[in-house]
Amino acid sequence: MSKTTEVQIEKSRNLIEGLRRHVREMGERGISNTEINEMEKTVAMLTDANAEVDRLRAELTPKVKKMNDLMTIVKASYAESKKTLKGYYPQERWPDYGIPDKR
Repeated sequence: MSKTTEVQIEKSRNLIEGLRRHVREMGERGISNTEINEMEKTVAMLTDANAEVDRLRAELTPKVKKMNDLMTIVKASYAESKKTLKGYYPQERWPDYGIPDKR
């Protein structure tokens, strides 16, 4: 859970608890039980959505690592092949091999 989301959920839950306590003690004072219930439902939906995001992040992390490892291999292979081709062929022939840059 991101710290920002965690803090907001906790603050909202504390507010809901305080509002419920005071609605019972002193009457509504501008905030109805319906509004408190709606806020509580929204906080619950945020908690569920955040749990889903955390689950997706957990699934994504190893996939991103694998992709980054493959990218490192591809870059190294590309650089080595490019270096080899540049050493064997004159600059005019480089575009024939897909090497767009100049020396």
